[in-house]
Amino acid sequence: MKSLRTVIRGLSVQLVVSHEMSLSVNMRLQYESTDPHVVRAAFDVVGGDETVEWIIGRDLLADGLEGPAGEGDIRVWPVDEGRDGSDLYILLNPPDGTALLKAPAREIKEFLQETEAVVPKGAESGNIDLDALLAHLIAEG
Repeated sequence: MKSLRTVIRGLSVQLVVSHEMSLSVNMRLQYESTDPHVVRAAFDVVGGDETVEWIIGRDLLADGLEGPAGEGDIRVWPVDEGRDGSDLYILLNPPDGTALLKAPAREIKEFLQETEAVVPKGAESGNIDLDALLAHLIAEG
């Protein structure tokens, strides 16, 4: 049976501007069992009114907790590789700039564990609603 559960977690991360300066950013992670391969990440600067959204592979986040992961627009790696890393770097590299975020690894790991309780790793294909996906593709075509 398919789970209809959504996992949402808000956390505070740092937008690394330089070695000496960073800005607090709110990060909201959202996982839908109906789109089981991805995590939606929304970022907004504390006190700002603009939100930026990214789609990040769930496996990419999990792999990044262990070591460098990703290519292209999104890369993830632990701050202190080889140790029980307390932080995780997430590099977002859109065409018009780059953002380096420093996130608490423990909270990312807990979020991913919650998502795996909803859709276990390796069982994602059983949770994809092919009828809804096909209807969406036809409607856009």
